[in-house]
Amino acid sequence: MTAAPEIGSARLRSEDARLITGQTNWTDNIQLPGLLHVAFLRSPVAHGRITRIDAEPARGRPGVIAVFTGADFADEQGSLPTAWQVTEDMVLPDHPPVAVEEVRYVGEPVAVVVARDRYLAADALEAIDVDYETLPPVLDMDEAIKEGADLVHADKGTNKSYEWVFAAGDIDAAFRDAPVVIERRYVQQRLIPAAMEPRAVVCSVVGDEYTLWSSTQIPHVLRLMLATVTGIPEHRLRVIAPDVGGGFGSKLQVYGEEVACLLLAKRLGRPVKWTESRSEGNASVHHGRDQIQRLSLAAEADGRIRGLKVDLLADMGAYLMLITPGIPLLGAFMFNGIYKMDAYHFTCSGIFTNKTPTDAYRGAGRPEATFAIERLMDELASELSLDPLEVRRRNWITHEEFPYDTIAGLTYDSGNYEAATEKAHRLFEYDKLRAEQADRRERGDPVQLGIGISTFTEMCGLAPSRVLGSLAFGAGGWEHASVRMLPSGKVEVVTGSSAHGQGHETAWAQIAADRLGVPFEDVRVLHGDTSISPKGMDTYGSRSLAVGGVALYNACEKVIDKARRMAAHMLEADEQDIEFANGTFSVRGVPDQVRTVQEVSLATFLAHDLPEGFEPSLDSDATHDPANFSFPHGTHLCAAEVDTETGFVKLRSYVAVDDIGKVVNPLIVEGQVHGGLAQGIAQALYEEAVYDADGNLTTTTMADYLLPAATDLPTFTTDRTETPATTNPLGVKGVGEAGTIASTPAVVNAIVDALRPYGVADVPMPCTPERVWRACRAGGAQEAGRAGGPEHSPRPGAGGGLGSAGGEA
Repeated sequence: MTAAPEIGSARLRSEDARLITGQTNWTDNIQLPGLLHVAFLRSPVAHGRITRIDAEPARGRPGVIAVFTGADFADEQGSLPTAWQVTEDMVLPDHPPVAVEEVRYVGEPVAVVVARDRYLAADALEAIDVDYETLPPVLDMDEAIKEGADLVHADKGTNKSYEWVFAAGDIDAAFRDAPVVIERRYVQQRLIPAAMEPRAVVCSVVGDEYTLWSSTQIPHVLRLMLATVTGIPEHRLRVIAPDVGGGFGSKLQVYGEEVACLLLAKRLGRPVKWTESRSEGNASVHHGRDQIQRLSLAAEADGRIRGLKVDLLADMGAYLMLITPGIPLLGAFMFNGIYKMDAYHFTCSGIFTNKTPTDAYRGAGRPEATFAIERLMDELASELSLDPLEVRRRNWITHEEFPYDTIAGLTYDSGNYEAATEKAHRLFEYDKLRAEQADRRERGDPVQLGIGISTFTEMCGLAPSRVLGSLAFGAGGWEHASVRMLPSGKVEVVTGSSAHGQGHETAWAQIAADRLGVPFEDVRVLHGDTSISPKGMDTYGSRSLAVGGVALYNACEKVIDKARRMAAHMLEADEQDIEFANGTFSVRGVPDQVRTVQEVSLATFLAHDLPEGFEPSLDSDATHDPANFSFPHGTHLCAAEVDTETGFVKLRSYVAVDDIGKVVNPLIVEGQVHGGLAQGIAQALYEEAVYDADGNLTTTTMADYLLPAATDLPTFTTDRTETPATTNPLGVKGVGEAGTIASTPAVVNAIVDALRPYGVADVPMPCTPERVWRACRAGGAQEAGRAGGPEHSPRPGAGGGLGSAGGEA
């Protein structure tokens, strides 16, 4: 009998039963004999010199075991690593895990307390007395690069870490005499990753053997980096990522707290634990986005794009962390999106400020790029009085043109933008909504309807190693997997890619079960422990399936190849005549001569009768280094009702049609898309990390930093088209970041589309009711002033595409 294929099956996630019934092994749940608790004293000033620290009163507090300052660790704590030197002359300041002489952002650690419980440790922080000589904070990127500006790192003589340039085609020719030139300035606001599980670290030492548990996305990278920073030999250090409750890039990091806990365990000879509070994490976990984008687009009168110029200022924060400088550069290859053009020029300047450092956040450079080009496409459509979908059709790569070499230097292997857009158009009832929009404008309805579009692609499956090497990235992009065939016929899969919510344990078991022909329930997936899974490059950049999943597939193929030889020996047939399907080896033309993979596995283990020179093991390893990125794409359409009297935005409907190649588990895909949509919509409408004039983060709690609840979001309509990747045998692409990348411009485009009759060409993110209301009033006043009338909002429909061309929005 032929079993139903596992790949493509919408299985419930096998790990969920454990996760939702409180049987999880979060880092904070780990208890060890003699465990001590750690608390960090953090700087209350954005920039200052530490002139005095008196820790003695804290050392005398009840339950306190030890107190250390940065000076106590100065000879052994090293500097936190940066793995991406994007230019040869990049300015890279030292970054001590615990500050020694100077603090450069609010929340930077300055002292550490170790006590018998976390509450005694937290209380003792109040007894540490620190004097600071305050220095002027640098908070504005435009001001930071002016002559004579105050400096974040005085010894470096500049606030600019680097300038990185990419150019293709003749950009001057593209803009020379161009019939249409659109110029815009957009701001990608600073965001705070808000993983459900806060960061936590536990570290123990036995003799010279160290074990560190961390809520991390990168146990293998973390192990190497901790060994490099502290000098502890890598082979004496075990790193475990247990159950990890979300990451979104914020746990793709080597944090000072991890280094400090390792050093504390070493000094005290006792296990230690640290778990951050939510407000502590908001100030100290690395932030995301924070760019100023100056954009120029040249086009023909018919809307065909001639050239694109991008000038970015990217806020690095106070220090360069693991891949901080490279994050905005990932977007350099995506500002062209799905569109053809003759020339492209990109410049990015990385700027130091006295704010929390930035680094990867879901999408990492690609949402910023997609936002820019998709907003520009709507601006171009408005300028030419064309439907925004039609402008996109005139510029996108057609499905017949794949594989396609883009102006940004990438080769898109496959795609069908027409099919995804047609399906989204139908599901959205696009024409019906446009008719309703026209009616509302004609009636002067105070609640206007806007339609937002985002037709996007992304590069994901962060690899291949040779490309990363050409970009001076400090690691490869390969991934490793092992398949262990147990004597009973059960299967253990060991993967270097570890989950923090993505569903690896289910999807990897489906791949192995499907290829090996064993029951899904007979496959166990192991990950996240460098002693169990010693090889891996970990989880980020939508790479798990397209890189790690393919490594697993290749390892399964090796198992089958080994087992085929053993089966031929057992069946007394030529190896070339052995066929394998649905977990059974058979002799071609002799259907009654069969052996199951389980029978072959047991016979191999017993080793009583093996082929000559055959080792008694079917276990196989594979390391996969892709030849190219993968390029999922999709069309997202958003309908937003905007109350012009209050500024309130209601998302009425949202359709997302994504093409992610072959799908392993549709249910997991739905979850990934829904979660991504929530985060992208949150950037458009809710989230923003705000600093005051002194450099204090004012959004340190969930009362101040707004995240959407389920009731704030519409019911999503999701669907897929399928254009398999041509660069891997599974035909898979990535999906983890698609919703986040596409949704932000779709929502903002919808809001602006609703307000175009009021002269509005942009609303800064997040598009809060106040900002929408002010944009509406400002735009209406400008239009009324140009018309010579009173300064109030004009009747909708009177302005057409007003305010969409020229100048900076």
